[in-house]
Amino acid sequence: QVQLVESGGGLVQAGGSLRLSCAASGRIFSVNVMGWYRQAPGKQRELVASATSGGSTDYNDSVKGRFSISRDDAKNTVVLQMNTLKPEDTAVYYCKATSLAGYIYWGQGTQVTVSS
Repeated sequence: QVQLVESGGGLVQAGGSLRLSCAASGRIFSVNVMGWYRQAPGKQRELVASATSGGSTDYNDSVKGRFSISRDDAKNTVVLQMNTLKPEDTAVYYCKATSLAGYIYWGQGTQVTVSS
């Protein structure tokens, strides 16, 4: 089992920045991919950014150049730095971990609201 706890959400004006952090505990040695997803009201959950244990990253086209994902495996955390936020970035952001065996774990979610 892997437990994920997110922090760092909140309310920010358009153009501002927020930093989301996800701390993993439990069988963390089995985690391969860690990432952030988001779900806005009435929309499907979508990938924001992900990072593999090998250092590869992937981003949703809508956040490229504005968001940056980083992992610190020594501290078992993954951080999403979000800059130049837009109202359309408003959503609940979830941390996701995928184990080497393919098991998927989710955090409880953190609200990000960007006002215009």
